[in-house]
Amino acid sequence: MNMEDDTEVSSFKELGVCDQLVEACDNLGWKTPSKIQALVLPHALEGKDLIGLAQTGSGKTGAFAIPILQSLLENPQAFYACVLSPTRELAIQIAEQFEALGSGIGVKCTVLVGGVDQVQQSISLGKRPHIIVATPGRLVDHLSNTKGFSLRTLKYLVLDEADRLLNEDFEKVLDDILSAIPRERKTYLYSATMTKKVQKLQRACLRNPVKIEAASKYSTVDTLKQQYRFVPAKFKDCYLIYILTEMSGCTSMVFTRTCEATRFLALVLRNLGFRAIPISGQMTQAKRLGSLNKFKAGECNILICTDVASRGLDIPSVDMVINYDIPTNSKDYIHRVGRTARAGRSGVAISLVNQYELEWYLQIEKLIGKKLPEFEAQEEEVYLLSERVSEAKRISIMKIKEEGGNKRRRGGDDGEEEIQKYIGSSKSGKSSKKTKRK
Repeated sequence: MNMEDDTEVSSFKELGVCDQLVEACDNLGWKTPSKIQALVLPHALEGKDLIGLAQTGSGKTGAFAIPILQSLLENPQAFYACVLSPTRELAIQIAEQFEALGSGIGVKCTVLVGGVDQVQQSISLGKRPHIIVATPGRLVDHLSNTKGFSLRTLKYLVLDEADRLLNEDFEKVLDDILSAIPRERKTYLYSATMTKKVQKLQRACLRNPVKIEAASKYSTVDTLKQQYRFVPAKFKDCYLIYILTEMSGCTSMVFTRTCEATRFLALVLRNLGFRAIPISGQMTQAKRLGSLNKFKAGECNILICTDVASRGLDIPSVDMVINYDIPTNSKDYIHRVGRTARAGRSGVAISLVNQYELEWYLQIEKLIGKKLPEFEAQEEEVYLLSERVSEAKRISIMKIKEEGGNKRRRGGDDGEEEIQKYIGSSKSGKSSKKTKRK
């Protein structure tokens, strides 16, 4: 069953949401349902399995949390629902939304992610929470090792960012989870993009699902202003500094291809007086959350990140996304630029393209079905930045070498390799295919 509809719904009450949850939505500032919520909720509240396709930032979490909480109110029990997420940060954020929506009705929620003490998580499972939000690997760890914990009574399973959950990294653990939970359950599959893998899973674990498509296949929101700039590879850093200076009051996310590049670029920007902080999959969970919280709180207004931050993170105040490195997978572009222009707000996305990345950039234009306008820059002003940028990079390289030397004295690796990885990635783009993306 396929559903697409443009009818406007003015309230959650009209959709069949109970008074307690209508009040919770109101307290969160959700006055009217988003498009995906308006389309999904009537079917979800009827107890149907769902495939929800919607642009990132469109209110997907509310679309699956509200029907689960309404059902839980009618049949309170522990381990009622499990939500799977591909990243730790997204899992934490989903749990926060469940807790906010369920605060007035005593909902207990537990997050199971890697990088956090497993014993503490086992203790919280012992308190028998209603909702579990987890990354697949850590959930399997607990199903195998935590005494007394099982999901045999589970009523709801949600796969958020399903296209990511269905890549090879998660294939085995996902099979383990599906074999450990009841076949008689409600299943929700949510994704910004429909892929063959999502279709494959749809056949595997959903029963007569209603497919809700709140947007075209690979679309970006109308309030997003997208531009590109073709730049010489050796002046890419200068163009980045030029844009950040021109838009100095903005909250920005800058996407790079590798973990090493996030760290190096953050150092360079700090040396030039910008309040930049990195986040990548190589950082510990505590450091990743620390970076995210500093960014959300406004202590740092520039977040340098890999694609670990491109999925599902709701940071309401992002004004601008810069693709410092063009993603090798064009679908990642949709997720990256979806970090801005969320929930009806406007935003800007600028992609810096060098000669080695042109092929990838053309794939993006093909995917979104339009040619983007060029970002206007005063070239003389850009090139005037060259000396300052070179000096900032020199200082940053020295710092990484020093830290590498300290690591070597402690039995670690030299920083030289990290620098080479960064320079290879950002200067040419040629080595990026060999560099593992996070």
